[in-house]
Amino acid sequence: MQAFAALLGRLVLTPSRNGKLQLLCDYLRHTTDSSRGWALAAITGDLDIPSVKPAAIRELVASRVDPVLFNLSYDYVGDLAETISLIWPQRPGANRAPDLNEIVETLLESTKAHGLRLVEGWLDALDATGRWGLLKLSTGGLRVGVSARLARQAVADFGKVDVAEIEELWHGMSPPYLDLFAWLEGKGSKPVSGALAPFRPPMLAHPLLSKAERMEANDLDPSLISPSDFAAEWKWDGVRVQLASDKGLRRLYTRNGDDISKAFPDLLEAADFDAALDGELLIRSPEGGVAPFNELQQRMNRKTVSPKQMADRPAMLRVYDLLNEAGHDLRPLPFADRRKRLERFVVSLHNDRIDLSPLVPFEDAIQLEDIRRNPPTREIEGLMLKRWDAPYLAGRPAGHWYKWKRDPMLVDAVLMYAQRGHGKRSSFYSDYTFGVWRTTPEGDELAPVGKAYFGFTDEELVMLDKYVRDHTIERFGPVRSVTANTNEGLVLEVAFEGLQRSPRHKSGLAMRFPRIHRIRWDKPSRDADRMETLQALLAL
Repeated sequence: MQAFAALLGRLVLTPSRNGKLQLLCDYLRHTTDSSRGWALAAITGDLDIPSVKPAAIRELVASRVDPVLFNLSYDYVGDLAETISLIWPQRPGANRAPDLNEIVETLLESTKAHGLRLVEGWLDALDATGRWGLLKLSTGGLRVGVSARLARQAVADFGKVDVAEIEELWHGMSPPYLDLFAWLEGKGSKPVSGALAPFRPPMLAHPLLSKAERMEANDLDPSLISPSDFAAEWKWDGVRVQLASDKGLRRLYTRNGDDISKAFPDLLEAADFDAALDGELLIRSPEGGVAPFNELQQRMNRKTVSPKQMADRPAMLRVYDLLNEAGHDLRPLPFADRRKRLERFVVSLHNDRIDLSPLVPFEDAIQLEDIRRNPPTREIEGLMLKRWDAPYLAGRPAGHWYKWKRDPMLVDAVLMYAQRGHGKRSSFYSDYTFGVWRTTPEGDELAPVGKAYFGFTDEELVMLDKYVRDHTIERFGPVRSVTANTNEGLVLEVAFEGLQRSPRHKSGLAMRFPRIHRIRWDKPSRDADRMETLQALLAL
């Protein structure tokens, strides 16, 4: 357990992707089979321990620590597991510190009451680092900056195999992955995945940048795009997914391989075929078009979905590619051939939940640039450019696919509230709520319109954190209200991909992917944008 906790701590403090991969590989190399398998399951989100929940942990710590002291500590630290690990009063005579596999396998067989008693005893036996790792493990809130995809890449690096091999095996295996590690260490044969409707590693695109933005000499110059080399299609504002159906088993995967089938049974019902489709998950609007992304968010991450939710927000798939048909792997074929087969396949379905993403005709790069800047609907993020001769390759191969997104929207807003972040940012105010001016009978006031927690450098984070601390006027638990009026306030230039109406927000608006584009130390708060500016953007 101590080794796993140390790994989590080092992952939090290691910002680089390669550094995280090296830490994970070293851990897998020096840890016993079952413990490293359970660690991998925890990091990839494939481990659920139903006997331990955060609410029960909070009740447990309340029996050991004064509630006022705990709340003050939690407010300062900003992370539940870290707070408990630091403030936990040990009792003498505790048992030995357990191994990771012992903890997981015991808790998986425990009731909630028994599991809580076990956790209490282990908290006594472990040091502060071990306690933090135990709580992160048992409650599932790791927040160490490692995605499931990155963890699977570490497994591939450890075994010196292509990550696509791991991806295609993954959904046919279960933790602690003993057969997988035996194969990777040369102690056994490669596992044979018997999983039907498996996930297939997606092909991803490189961003297409203007000459001024390009950093590498071999990046594609947009002016060199021609219809003889590239197909163009719209990049829809939804969620990239794979819909796979195999001998009656139907599954819906995100691009990271997460199974989201339970949230979209209406789309699975339409998968009456033996094939694997790559496309964009969208919500059909009442008018028959594509609904704003906010409507799709209402159905994401649900374990169950009601008939009313499906009726109000019907799911649809706009198909980009055909990966497998009737057991035949089509990925080695060039895109031109796959596209022809896809067109025939979609026509044969006669199903309004699955339609074809149309190709965008163009004559030259100049016309394509105009098309990119002026898409026919707000639910389009830009263009995808695909070489006609490109096979479907896992990962992000160079020179085949490009995404050419439309320019982001920009607005000047005033910082209103700040909250501490998580993980390595738990000591910094790094989550920022911002607003724009609107007219009221009492005069101008700021209306919050969004929240952003990225887009700035580490140096800028330090400066923003100091600003928040120096200008705090009110405290609401972990949230700080800062000075923000017409005479004083910090203006943030916010970039976002889209804007839509939302009754869930006080302003009535919701931003798509907001991030801090610039800190306008030079701009007076009274000169920030107004609500009318955002209202005008709704029509774009």
